[in-house]
Amino acid sequence: MMKKTRNILMAEFWTGIVVSLALVAAYESDALAVGACASASGAEFAAMTAMELLTLVAIPLSLRMFRFAPVRRALAVGADRALARWGTVRILLLALPMVANTLLYYLFMSTTFGYMAIILFLCMPFVFPALGKCYYEVSMAEKDI
Repeated sequence: MMKKTRNILMAEFWTGIVVSLALVAAYESDALAVGACASASGAEFAAMTAMELLTLVAIPLSLRMFRFAPVRRALAVGADRALARWGTVRILLLALPMVANTLLYYLFMSTTFGYMAIILFLCMPFVFPALGKCYYEVSMAEKDI
């Protein structure tokens, strides 16, 4: 059952990366219009502020999530289901802002969005759902209870 959960998490992990790379390929090949919102400075400021805050919260939260007591208790009680749920949340905390920052970079042509997308991409290996890591997370939660 753990392998099935791991496969689901792997699919989610790679989907975020592939979607970001697909956006880069589409914009770099001129299939989509680069800088479509470049003149909307008010919208750019609002989006940049929101994405900076989201990125600053998402990175440490996703990296430390499995150390929080409610998550550990859930992992100890129902390992596979809790691992699927919290692992998904953990991956999405990094993948969704990464995709959004990639899109916003090409819409506004502001390097800040690009840098945030790169930083989130560099954080992705830390939440890579390897099978050994899945077993380790569950076993550490069971030791706490």
